[in-house]
Amino acid sequence: MPIRRILSLCLTFLLALSLLAGCSSGAPPARELPPADPLGEALGRPEYRIGPGDLMLVKVFQVEDLEREVRVDNEGRISLPLIGVVQAAGLSLNELQETVAARYGERYLQDPQVSILIQEFTSQKVTVSGAVDQPGIYPMAGSHLTLQQALALGHGVSNVASRRNVVVFRSVQGQRMVARFDLVEIERGKMPDPDIYGGDIVVVYRSDARLLLRTMLELTPLVMVWRAYR
Repeated sequence: MPIRRILSLCLTFLLALSLLAGCSSGAPPARELPPADPLGEALGRPEYRIGPGDLMLVKVFQVEDLEREVRVDNEGRISLPLIGVVQAAGLSLNELQETVAARYGERYLQDPQVSILIQEFTSQKVTVSGAVDQPGIYPMAGSHLTLQQALALGHGVSNVASRRNVVVFRSVQGQRMVARFDLVEIERGKMPDPDIYGGDIVVVYRSDARLLLRTMLELTPLVMVWRAYR
């Protein structure tokens, strides 16, 4: 991972710690963040532009031999039977369907009906950092996922995590926004599991008490330590 990216994640984590220092004393979690594309979400049709790495299933109605599962290459192109290379990156699904249908209609089919489904939104990624077992930048298998699903990408929270302090950073119309969520209440069904979108940064706060206890046990594995611990 580039040094600049690592520094950026560190700064993000430090910002999360400073934010949580003021809200870990029992204050209620912040409200759920607005969606990354409020207008598209309200219409029920969030706009998505195809990007390199996306995996798509292309079907032509009543022509099974033309069905293909293709991945967009680094130059934003896909290759299909008969018509060859098609530029896909930057197009919406509807635009790509129209382009592919037009190409098949030029020489091979009469009024072709093309449907394209995105199997993996590899160009959409979420950053999961902090007290999780495997921090990293993960591709999303959909246009969005829930907070619990995002944490599962990082193999779950670690044993030094403060489950009541999970912070999400999001850009909404060019504005940086942040919210804190209580994972314990979400798991109990008392709070909704918020949606996570491509570009979000999820930071799990580390509990100082748990971190201290774990360090003590690792440094003195043969000593019985009796402490009141919550």
